[in-house]
Amino acid sequence: NSSSIGRSAASAVAQAPATQTVFGEGPPKAAVMLVGEQPGDKEDLAGHPFVGPAGKLLDEAISELGLDRSTFYVTNAVKHFKYELRGKRRMHKTPAQREVEACHHWLESEIELVRPKAIVALGATAARALLGRPVAVTAERGQWLQRPDGMRVLITLHPSSLLRLHGADRAPALAAWMEDLRKITSLGDAGPGAG
Repeated sequence: NSSSIGRSAASAVAQAPATQTVFGEGPPKAAVMLVGEQPGDKEDLAGHPFVGPAGKLLDEAISELGLDRSTFYVTNAVKHFKYELRGKRRMHKTPAQREVEACHHWLESEIELVRPKAIVALGATAARALLGRPVAVTAERGQWLQRPDGMRVLITLHPSSLLRLHGADRAPALAAWMEDLRKITSLGDAGPGAG
């Protein structure tokens, strides 16, 4: 119910020095939900998910696939930006499992309300929040996995991890990520295939 969602949100926000809670956005009946780890610095300041450098890369990938981001529901496993100050810069800090758990009811409520045909887990934190177990993204990426509720989840890298790659490692990682994301273009009325 909405009051338990609010309590979970308040609990999560109370544990982090974020500027604000960053809510999920998108059509209420989107066919695909994209779930990331947590808002970044730009998202925290703007109040919208995936508007920073990782969001720009995600937008470019979605566009390259011939899709429109406005048709996706986009959210994060954790609804606040966890960071540490380095000089004047706020640097990303991976959320603790207790922070993921504090926002879990909220994420589950989003899934229940949207009821997408498929969910894309962008990174290990999102995958763990969705599947309830640790996920080795490099080993399980590109695969459709099933949640206990039957919902299909595509595992792939978080775009921020691609932004940290340089040199010869970046091009093949981007190509593999695009192949993972391409799997959402074949969603039919029955949802994603078993492949």
